[in-house]
Amino acid sequence: MHGTVQGLDHATVEAYSMKLEDIDVSKPELYRSDTMWPYFERLRKEDPVHYCPQSRVGDYWSVTRYKDIMQVETSHALFSSDVHLGGIGIQDVKPVYARESFIAMDEPKHAAQRKTVQPMFMPQNLAKLGDTIRVRACEILDNLPRNETFDWVDKVSIELTTQMLAILFDFPWEERRKLTRWSNVATAAPGNREIIASEKARDDELQECGAYFARLWEERAKQPPKTDLLSMMAHSEATRSMDPRNFLGNLILLIVGGNDTTRNSLSGSVYALNKFPEEYAKLRRNPDLVQNLVPEVVRWQTPLTHMRRTALTDTEIGGKQIKKGQRVVMWYVSGNRDEEMFEKANDFMIERRNSRNHISFGFGIHRCLGLRLAELQLRITWEEILKRFDTIEVVAEPKRVYSNFIKGYETLPVRINA
Repeated sequence: MHGTVQGLDHATVEAYSMKLEDIDVSKPELYRSDTMWPYFERLRKEDPVHYCPQSRVGDYWSVTRYKDIMQVETSHALFSSDVHLGGIGIQDVKPVYARESFIAMDEPKHAAQRKTVQPMFMPQNLAKLGDTIRVRACEILDNLPRNETFDWVDKVSIELTTQMLAILFDFPWEERRKLTRWSNVATAAPGNREIIASEKARDDELQECGAYFARLWEERAKQPPKTDLLSMMAHSEATRSMDPRNFLGNLILLIVGGNDTTRNSLSGSVYALNKFPEEYAKLRRNPDLVQNLVPEVVRWQTPLTHMRRTALTDTEIGGKQIKKGQRVVMWYVSGNRDEEMFEKANDFMIERRNSRNHISFGFGIHRCLGLRLAELQLRITWEEILKRFDTIEVVAEPKRVYSNFIKGYETLPVRINA
Protein backbone atom coordinates (compact mmCIF):
# COMPACT_ATOMS: atom_id res chain seq x y z
CA MET A 1 0.00 0.00 0.00
CA HIS A 2 3.14 2.15 -0.15
CA GLY A 3 2.38 3.40 -3.67
CA THR A 4 -0.96 4.83 -2.57
CA VAL A 5 0.65 6.85 0.22
CA GLN A 6 3.25 8.28 -2.18
CA GLY A 7 0.52 9.17 -4.70
CA LEU A 8 -1.49 10.92 -2.00
CA ASP A 9 1.55 12.88 -0.78
CA HIS A 10 2.17 14.13 -4.32
CA ALA A 11 -1.53 15.00 -4.77
CA THR A 12 -1.55 16.93 -1.47
CA VAL A 13 1.40 19.09 -2.58
CA GLU A 14 -0.27 19.72 -5.94
CA ALA A 15 -3.74 20.38 -4.48
CA TYR A 16 -2.45 23.08 -2.14
CA SER A 17 0.01 24.72 -4.55
CA MET A 18 -2.24 25.24 -7.57
CA LYS A 19 -4.60 28.20 -8.07
CA LEU A 20 -8.07 27.55 -6.67
CA GLU A 21 -9.73 28.17 -10.04
CA ASP A 22 -7.52 25.48 -11.62
CA ILE A 23 -8.86 22.73 -9.35
CA ASP A 24 -10.93 20.29 -11.43
CA VAL A 25 -12.29 17.36 -9.42
CA SER A 26 -14.07 15.88 -12.46
CA LYS A 27 -10.95 14.05 -13.70
CA PRO A 28 -11.64 10.28 -13.58
CA GLU A 29 -7.93 9.59 -12.97
CA LEU A 30 -8.21 11.16 -9.50
CA TYR A 31 -10.65 8.42 -8.51
CA ARG A 32 -8.72 5.59 -10.13
CA SER A 33 -5.61 6.65 -8.19
CA ASP A 34 -7.64 7.52 -5.03
CA THR A 35 -5.94 10.93 -4.88
CA MET A 36 -8.97 13.26 -4.95
CA TRP A 37 -9.04 13.69 -1.15
CA PRO A 38 -6.68 16.68 -0.73
CA TYR A 39 -8.45 18.61 -3.53
CA PHE A 40 -11.80 18.22 -1.77
CA GLU A 41 -10.21 19.00 1.60
CA ARG A 42 -8.91 22.30 0.24
CA LEU A 43 -12.22 23.17 -1.41
CA ARG A 44 -14.16 22.51 1.80
CA LYS A 45 -11.78 24.79 3.72
CA GLU A 46 -11.26 27.60 1.22
CA ASP A 47 -13.99 27.54 -1.44
CA PRO A 48 -16.82 25.13 -0.52
CA VAL A 49 -18.99 26.23 -3.46
CA HIS A 50 -16.37 26.25 -6.19
CA TYR A 51 -16.63 27.28 -9.84
CA CYS A 52 -14.52 25.36 -12.34
CA PRO A 53 -14.55 27.49 -15.53
CA GLN A 54 -13.27 24.78 -17.84
CA SER A 55 -12.86 21.03 -17.79
CA ARG A 56 -13.32 18.09 -20.14
CA VAL A 57 -17.06 18.30 -19.38
CA GLY A 58 -17.36 22.10 -19.55
CA ASP A 59 -17.85 24.54 -16.67
CA TYR A 60 -19.53 23.45 -13.42
CA TRP A 61 -20.06 24.33 -9.76
CA SER A 62 -18.80 21.95 -7.06
CA VAL A 63 -20.72 21.78 -3.77
CA THR A 64 -18.41 20.08 -1.29
CA ARG A 65 -19.72 20.68 2.26
CA TYR A 66 -22.41 18.55 3.85
CA LYS A 67 -24.79 21.41 4.75
CA ASP A 68 -24.62 22.96 1.25
CA ILE A 69 -25.23 19.58 -0.41
CA MET A 70 -28.33 19.18 1.77
CA GLN A 71 -29.53 22.61 0.66
CA VAL A 72 -29.34 21.56 -3.01
CA GLU A 73 -30.86 18.12 -2.33
CA THR A 74 -33.92 19.61 -0.63
CA SER A 75 -34.51 22.46 -3.12
CA HIS A 76 -35.93 20.49 -6.04
CA ALA A 77 -37.96 23.49 -7.21
CA LEU A 78 -34.66 25.34 -7.78
CA PHE A 79 -32.48 22.48 -9.05
CA SER A 80 -33.57 20.02 -11.72
CA SER A 81 -32.63 16.39 -12.32
CA ASP A 82 -34.31 16.28 -15.73
CA VAL A 83 -32.35 14.28 -18.31
CA HIS A 84 -33.44 16.79 -20.99
CA LEU A 85 -31.53 19.51 -19.11
CA GLY A 86 -28.42 17.33 -18.82
CA GLY A 87 -29.36 14.70 -16.25
CA ILE A 88 -27.80 13.59 -12.96
CA GLY A 89 -24.16 13.08 -13.99
CA ILE A 90 -21.56 15.82 -14.34
CA GLN A 91 -21.33 15.13 -18.08
CA ASP A 92 -24.36 16.32 -20.04
CA VAL A 93 -26.43 13.59 -21.63
CA LYS A 94 -26.62 14.26 -25.38
CA PRO A 95 -30.25 14.49 -26.57
CA VAL A 96 -29.77 11.60 -28.99
CA TYR A 97 -28.81 9.32 -26.05
CA ALA A 98 -31.26 10.74 -23.48
CA ARG A 99 -33.05 7.99 -21.54
CA GLU A 100 -35.67 9.16 -19.05
CA SER A 101 -35.75 7.39 -15.69
CA PHE A 102 -37.49 8.45 -12.52
CA ILE A 103 -34.20 9.57 -10.93
CA ALA A 104 -33.65 11.88 -13.94
CA MET A 105 -37.12 13.44 -13.82
CA ASP A 106 -38.75 16.23 -11.84
CA GLU A 107 -42.14 16.23 -10.14
CA PRO A 108 -44.88 15.21 -10.70
CA LYS A 109 -43.80 12.54 -13.21
CA HIS A 110 -40.94 11.39 -10.95
CA ALA A 111 -43.19 10.38 -8.02
CA ALA A 112 -45.69 8.47 -10.20
CA GLN A 113 -43.02 6.27 -11.80
CA ARG A 114 -41.03 5.78 -8.57
CA LYS A 115 -44.18 4.64 -6.72
CA THR A 116 -44.61 1.76 -9.20
CA VAL A 117 -41.56 -0.20 -7.98
CA GLN A 118 -41.70 0.99 -4.35
CA PRO A 119 -43.56 -2.13 -3.05
CA MET A 120 -40.45 -4.24 -3.81
CA PHE A 121 -38.59 -2.34 -1.09
CA MET A 122 -41.30 -2.32 1.60
CA PRO A 123 -40.48 -3.98 4.97
CA GLN A 124 -42.67 -7.07 4.44
CA ASN A 125 -41.01 -7.83 1.11
CA LEU A 126 -37.51 -7.14 2.47
CA ALA A 127 -38.13 -9.69 5.23
CA LYS A 128 -38.75 -12.34 2.56
CA LEU A 129 -35.75 -11.21 0.51
CA GLY A 130 -33.57 -11.45 3.64
CA ASP A 131 -34.01 -15.25 3.72
CA THR A 132 -33.00 -15.47 0.06
CA ILE A 133 -29.96 -13.23 0.58
CA ARG A 134 -28.77 -15.41 3.47
CA VAL A 135 -29.04 -18.62 1.44
CA ARG A 136 -27.15 -17.05 -1.48
CA ALA A 137 -24.47 -15.46 0.73
CA CYS A 138 -23.83 -18.75 2.57
CA GLU A 139 -23.45 -20.64 -0.69
CA ILE A 140 -21.00 -18.08 -2.13
CA LEU A 141 -18.90 -17.87 1.06
CA ASP A 142 -18.77 -21.65 1.53
CA ASN A 143 -17.31 -22.06 -1.94
CA LEU A 144 -14.47 -19.56 -1.58
CA PRO A 145 -10.91 -20.88 -1.99
CA ARG A 146 -8.63 -21.15 1.08
CA ASN A 147 -4.89 -20.52 1.31
CA GLU A 148 -4.75 -18.89 -2.13
CA THR A 149 -5.19 -15.39 -3.52
CA PHE A 150 -8.48 -14.66 -5.30
CA ASP A 151 -10.45 -11.60 -6.45
CA TRP A 152 -13.08 -10.67 -3.86
CA VAL A 153 -14.84 -8.32 -6.32
CA ASP A 154 -15.56 -11.08 -8.83
CA LYS A 155 -16.17 -14.02 -6.51
CA VAL A 156 -18.25 -12.27 -3.84
CA SER A 157 -19.28 -8.65 -4.53
CA ILE A 158 -20.36 -9.07 -8.16
CA GLU A 159 -21.74 -12.57 -7.72
CA LEU A 160 -23.94 -11.74 -4.74
CA THR A 161 -25.35 -8.50 -6.16
CA THR A 162 -25.93 -10.04 -9.60
CA GLN A 163 -27.78 -12.99 -8.09
CA MET A 164 -30.00 -10.58 -6.16
CA LEU A 165 -30.73 -8.53 -9.30
CA ALA A 166 -31.68 -11.69 -11.17
CA ILE A 167 -34.12 -12.53 -8.36
CA LEU A 168 -35.59 -8.99 -8.27
CA PHE A 169 -36.22 -9.03 -12.04
CA ASP A 170 -36.96 -12.77 -12.23
CA PHE A 171 -34.22 -12.75 -14.88
CA PRO A 172 -32.93 -15.96 -16.55
CA TRP A 173 -30.49 -17.29 -13.95
CA GLU A 174 -27.82 -18.71 -16.27
CA GLU A 175 -27.59 -15.36 -18.09
CA ARG A 176 -27.39 -13.17 -14.97
CA ARG A 177 -23.88 -11.85 -15.72
CA LYS A 178 -25.44 -9.91 -18.60
CA LEU A 179 -26.80 -7.65 -15.84
CA THR A 180 -23.26 -7.02 -14.57
CA ARG A 181 -22.09 -6.20 -18.07
CA TRP A 182 -24.96 -3.78 -18.75
CA SER A 183 -24.34 -2.04 -15.43
CA ASN A 184 -20.64 -1.59 -16.31
CA VAL A 185 -21.50 -0.31 -19.81
CA ALA A 186 -24.08 2.16 -18.48
CA THR A 187 -21.70 3.72 -15.95
CA ALA A 188 -18.34 3.54 -17.77
CA ALA A 189 -16.62 6.92 -18.04
CA PRO A 190 -16.20 8.32 -21.57
CA GLY A 191 -12.67 7.35 -22.55
CA ASN A 192 -12.69 4.05 -20.63
CA ARG A 193 -12.00 1.97 -23.71
CA GLU A 194 -11.53 -1.18 -21.65
CA ILE A 195 -15.33 -1.22 -21.35
CA ILE A 196 -16.79 0.84 -24.22
CA ALA A 197 -15.21 2.09 -27.44
CA SER A 198 -17.53 5.10 -27.89
CA GLU A 199 -20.86 6.65 -26.86
CA LYS A 200 -22.43 4.98 -29.90
CA ALA A 201 -21.07 1.58 -28.81
CA ARG A 202 -22.53 2.21 -25.35
CA ASP A 203 -25.93 3.07 -26.78
CA ASP A 204 -25.90 0.07 -29.13
CA GLU A 205 -25.21 -2.32 -26.28
CA LEU A 206 -27.83 -0.75 -24.03
CA GLN A 207 -30.35 -1.02 -26.86
CA GLU A 208 -29.60 -4.79 -26.83
CA CYS A 209 -30.36 -4.71 -23.10
CA GLY A 210 -33.66 -2.95 -23.85
CA ALA A 211 -34.60 -5.50 -26.50
CA TYR A 212 -33.81 -8.40 -24.16
CA PHE A 213 -35.96 -6.93 -21.40
CA ALA A 214 -38.74 -6.01 -23.85
CA ARG A 215 -39.16 -9.75 -24.58
CA LEU A 216 -39.41 -10.49 -20.86
CA TRP A 217 -41.82 -7.55 -20.45
CA GLU A 218 -44.19 -8.97 -23.12
CA GLU A 219 -44.28 -12.29 -21.24
CA ARG A 220 -44.99 -10.60 -17.87
CA ALA A 221 -47.68 -8.32 -19.34
CA LYS A 222 -49.62 -11.39 -20.55
CA GLN A 223 -49.32 -13.15 -17.18
CA PRO A 224 -51.20 -12.25 -13.98
CA PRO A 225 -49.30 -9.65 -11.85
CA LYS A 226 -46.34 -11.06 -9.91
CA THR A 227 -43.92 -9.60 -7.37
CA ASP A 228 -40.87 -9.04 -9.60
CA LEU A 229 -39.89 -5.51 -10.75
CA LEU A 230 -40.73 -6.11 -14.42
CA SER A 231 -44.19 -7.44 -13.65
CA MET A 232 -44.82 -4.46 -11.34
CA MET A 233 -43.94 -2.03 -14.14
CA ALA A 234 -45.86 -3.97 -16.82
CA HIS A 235 -49.07 -3.85 -14.77
CA SER A 236 -48.87 -0.29 -13.40
CA GLU A 237 -50.81 2.62 -14.88
CA ALA A 238 -47.79 4.97 -14.53
CA THR A 239 -45.29 2.72 -16.30
CA ARG A 240 -47.12 0.28 -18.59
CA SER A 241 -47.13 2.75 -21.51
CA MET A 242 -43.52 4.01 -21.22
CA ASP A 243 -41.80 4.78 -24.51
CA PRO A 244 -38.75 2.59 -25.25
CA ARG A 245 -36.19 5.13 -24.00
CA ASN A 246 -38.07 5.74 -20.74
CA PHE A 247 -38.37 1.95 -20.30
CA LEU A 248 -34.63 1.52 -20.89
CA GLY A 249 -33.83 4.46 -18.60
CA ASN A 250 -35.74 2.94 -15.69
CA LEU A 251 -34.22 -0.49 -16.36
CA ILE A 252 -30.68 0.89 -16.30
CA LEU A 253 -31.46 2.84 -13.12
CA LEU A 254 -32.67 -0.32 -11.36
CA ILE A 255 -29.76 -2.42 -12.66
CA VAL A 256 -27.10 0.12 -11.66
CA GLY A 257 -28.85 0.95 -8.38
CA GLY A 258 -29.11 -2.71 -7.46
CA ASN A 259 -25.56 -3.46 -8.50
CA ASP A 260 -22.94 -0.77 -8.05
CA THR A 261 -23.82 0.59 -4.61
CA THR A 262 -23.86 -2.78 -2.85
CA ARG A 263 -21.04 -4.26 -4.92
CA ASN A 264 -18.61 -1.46 -4.08
CA SER A 265 -19.67 -1.15 -0.44
CA LEU A 266 -19.13 -4.88 -0.01
CA SER A 267 -15.62 -4.66 -1.48
CA GLY A 268 -15.01 -1.41 0.42
CA SER A 269 -15.87 -3.06 3.73
CA VAL A 270 -13.12 -5.67 3.33
CA TYR A 271 -10.64 -2.99 2.26
CA ALA A 272 -11.60 -0.61 5.10
CA LEU A 273 -11.27 -3.28 7.79
CA ASN A 274 -7.80 -4.14 6.49
CA LYS A 275 -6.76 -0.47 6.51
CA PHE A 276 -8.06 -0.11 10.07
CA PRO A 277 -7.20 -3.46 11.69
CA GLU A 278 -8.12 -2.30 15.19
CA GLU A 279 -11.70 -1.84 13.93
CA TYR A 280 -11.62 -5.35 12.45
CA ALA A 281 -10.53 -6.67 15.86
CA LYS A 282 -13.48 -4.87 17.53
CA LEU A 283 -15.87 -6.46 15.04
CA ARG A 284 -14.48 -9.95 15.67
CA ARG A 285 -14.81 -9.47 19.43
CA ASN A 286 -18.36 -8.15 19.09
CA PRO A 287 -20.18 -9.33 15.94
CA ASP A 288 -23.23 -7.25 16.94
CA LEU A 289 -21.26 -4.24 15.68
CA VAL A 290 -22.29 -5.33 12.16
CA GLN A 291 -25.31 -3.03 12.68
CA ASN A 292 -22.89 -0.07 12.97
CA LEU A 293 -20.49 -1.39 10.34
CA VAL A 294 -23.03 -1.09 7.53
CA PRO A 295 -23.75 2.68 7.54
CA GLU A 296 -20.11 3.47 8.33
CA VAL A 297 -18.94 1.44 5.32
CA VAL A 298 -21.46 3.19 3.07
CA ARG A 299 -20.27 6.59 4.38
CA TRP A 300 -16.55 5.77 4.19
CA GLN A 301 -16.78 4.17 0.76
CA THR A 302 -19.38 6.50 -0.84
CA PRO A 303 -20.08 4.27 -3.88
CA LEU A 304 -21.38 7.16 -6.03
CA THR A 305 -19.07 10.18 -5.99
CA HIS A 306 -21.68 12.75 -7.01
CA MET A 307 -25.09 13.71 -8.29
CA ARG A 308 -25.61 16.70 -10.52
CA ARG A 309 -28.48 19.18 -10.80
CA THR A 310 -29.22 22.02 -13.24
CA ALA A 311 -30.23 25.42 -11.84
CA LEU A 312 -33.78 26.28 -12.92
CA THR A 313 -33.38 29.93 -11.96
CA ASP A 314 -30.72 32.34 -10.74
CA THR A 315 -30.07 31.40 -7.12
CA GLU A 316 -27.47 31.34 -4.36
CA ILE A 317 -25.57 28.61 -2.50
CA GLY A 318 -23.11 29.40 0.25
CA GLY A 319 -22.93 33.05 -0.79
CA LYS A 320 -22.14 32.22 -4.45
CA GLN A 321 -24.40 33.35 -7.29
CA ILE A 322 -25.52 30.46 -9.48
CA LYS A 323 -27.03 31.35 -12.86
CA LYS A 324 -30.00 29.65 -14.46
CA GLY A 325 -28.91 26.68 -16.60
CA GLN A 326 -25.59 26.11 -14.79
CA ARG A 327 -24.44 22.68 -13.66
CA VAL A 328 -24.35 22.17 -9.89
CA VAL A 329 -22.50 19.05 -8.72
CA MET A 330 -23.08 17.68 -5.22
CA TRP A 331 -19.93 15.77 -4.30
CA TYR A 332 -21.18 13.12 -1.87
CA VAL A 333 -17.63 11.82 -1.62
CA SER A 334 -16.64 15.17 -0.10
CA GLY A 335 -19.76 15.71 2.05
CA ASN A 336 -19.19 12.33 3.70
CA ARG A 337 -15.68 13.46 4.72
CA ASP A 338 -16.77 16.87 6.05
CA GLU A 339 -15.14 17.29 9.48
CA GLU A 340 -17.91 19.68 10.52
CA MET A 341 -20.33 16.76 10.28
CA PHE A 342 -18.14 13.70 10.93
CA GLU A 343 -15.36 13.77 13.51
CA LYS A 344 -12.10 12.27 12.13
CA ALA A 345 -13.99 11.91 8.88
CA ASN A 346 -11.21 10.12 6.97
CA ASP A 347 -11.04 7.36 9.58
CA PHE A 348 -13.17 4.25 9.41
CA MET A 349 -14.79 4.02 12.86
CA ILE A 350 -17.09 1.09 13.43
CA GLU A 351 -18.66 2.69 16.53
CA ARG A 352 -19.19 6.12 14.96
CA ARG A 353 -22.42 7.52 16.42
CA ASN A 354 -23.72 9.48 13.45
CA SER A 355 -22.63 7.38 10.47
CA ARG A 356 -26.32 6.98 9.52
CA ASN A 357 -26.30 10.66 8.58
CA HIS A 358 -24.15 9.91 5.52
CA ILE A 359 -25.40 11.17 2.15
CA SER A 360 -24.26 8.26 -0.02
CA PHE A 361 -27.88 7.45 -0.87
CA GLY A 362 -28.82 11.07 -1.53
CA PHE A 363 -31.58 12.87 0.35
CA GLY A 364 -35.06 14.23 -0.27
CA ILE A 365 -37.34 13.06 -3.09
CA HIS A 366 -34.53 11.35 -5.01
CA ARG A 367 -33.15 9.38 -2.05
CA CYS A 368 -32.13 5.88 -3.18
CA LEU A 369 -35.19 3.64 -3.32
CA GLY A 370 -33.24 0.44 -2.64
CA LEU A 371 -31.13 1.65 0.27
CA ARG A 372 -32.72 -0.76 2.79
CA LEU A 373 -32.05 -3.68 0.45
CA ALA A 374 -28.42 -2.60 0.03
CA GLU A 375 -28.02 -2.39 3.82
CA LEU A 376 -29.69 -5.78 4.24
CA GLN A 377 -27.27 -7.45 1.81
CA LEU A 378 -24.27 -5.92 3.56
CA ARG A 379 -25.48 -6.84 7.05
CA ILE A 380 -26.36 -10.45 6.23
CA THR A 381 -23.17 -11.04 4.26
CA TRP A 382 -21.02 -9.78 7.16
CA GLU A 383 -22.99 -11.82 9.70
CA GLU A 384 -22.15 -14.90 7.66
CA ILE A 385 -18.51 -13.87 7.07
CA LEU A 386 -17.93 -13.53 10.84
CA LYS A 387 -19.33 -17.03 11.45
CA ARG A 388 -16.83 -18.51 8.97
CA PHE A 389 -13.57 -16.59 8.70
CA ASP A 390 -11.27 -15.12 11.30
CA THR A 391 -9.76 -12.69 8.79
CA ILE A 392 -10.09 -11.82 5.12
CA GLU A 393 -6.65 -10.45 4.30
CA VAL A 394 -6.17 -7.90 1.51
CA VAL A 395 -2.85 -8.90 -0.10
CA ALA A 396 -2.38 -6.00 -2.56
CA GLU A 397 -3.88 -2.62 -3.41
CA PRO A 398 -7.19 -2.84 -5.29
CA LYS A 399 -7.52 -1.79 -8.91
CA ARG A 400 -10.03 1.04 -8.82
CA VAL A 401 -12.65 2.03 -11.39
CA TYR A 402 -11.72 4.78 -13.89
CA SER A 403 -14.75 6.99 -13.29
CA ASN A 404 -15.75 10.28 -11.71
CA PHE A 405 -19.21 8.83 -10.94
CA ILE A 406 -18.74 5.29 -9.64
CA LYS A 407 -16.28 5.05 -6.75
CA GLY A 408 -15.47 1.41 -6.78
CA TYR A 409 -13.14 -1.50 -7.30
CA GLU A 410 -12.39 -3.55 -10.39
CA THR A 411 -10.34 -6.06 -8.43
CA LEU A 412 -9.48 -6.64 -4.77
CA PRO A 413 -6.94 -9.46 -4.21
CA VAL A 414 -7.57 -11.25 -0.91
CA ARG A 415 -6.62 -14.43 0.89
CA ILE A 416 -8.47 -16.50 3.49
CA ASN A 417 -6.36 -18.86 5.56
CA ALA A 418 -7.80 -22.29 6.24
